[in-house]
Amino acid sequence: MKYKAIFLDIDDTLLDYIPCCREAFDAALEVLRVAGYGVRGTADELFWLFFEISGRLFSEAKHGLHTVAEVMELYPAEFCERAGYPAEAVDPFKHAFRQAWGTTHTLVPEALETVQALHQRGYRLFAASNSFGHLQRSRLAQAGLLPYFEDTYISMDIGYDKPDIRFYEEALRRCALAPGEVLMVGDSMTTDIVGAKAAGLATCFFCRRPDEPVPHEVRTVYRLSELLTFL
Repeated sequence: MKYKAIFLDIDDTLLDYIPCCREAFDAALEVLRVAGYGVRGTADELFWLFFEISGRLFSEAKHGLHTVAEVMELYPAEFCERAGYPAEAVDPFKHAFRQAWGTTHTLVPEALETVQALHQRGYRLFAASNSFGHLQRSRLAQAGLLPYFEDTYISMDIGYDKPDIRFYEEALRRCALAPGEVLMVGDSMTTDIVGAKAAGLATCFFCRRPDEPVPHEVRTVYRLSELLTFL
């Protein structure tokens, strides 16, 4: 085998981010409604407002403007403010969203089958994600993926966020592997590809949008099962 191990991103690589996010959002919105805060618009309108806010802040985090921990405090507050909820609604919304997030586990097509096949071929598998460790492990477990992973490297546990090179260096230290022995697979060109390359890892970009421009030199797959064709 060319590589001894594979690092796999979680959201939008193994688990489908938008339906997971919508499921957790709807649960948090229901908590606000039951608490007497009402609903400030249609559920769809509110979700896409929330999605725009969180997406922008996470994108800024990829470029070092915030830490992931800061983003997780910022987007509930901005959402509640822009949606017209009072300040005291922020904490109930935030806690309800996080609790529900830990139960979401909609799989990306072919994720389970590909992980099973990689495991059967003898690759050491590790999850590499920016989030809360206990929530991501819960989601992987409920999706049936966790047993195939030797360990999970999650930013809030590691102490650094992808694409910080120190995230990858610490992950490599924990699994006792050299950079050249590991392939990083993920859907983010910034955090998964540029970050991992800077740390000396081989990379494979999982492109979920066929129209997305990808540099020709970047190894790319458009379906997870395509990983099995070159490994």
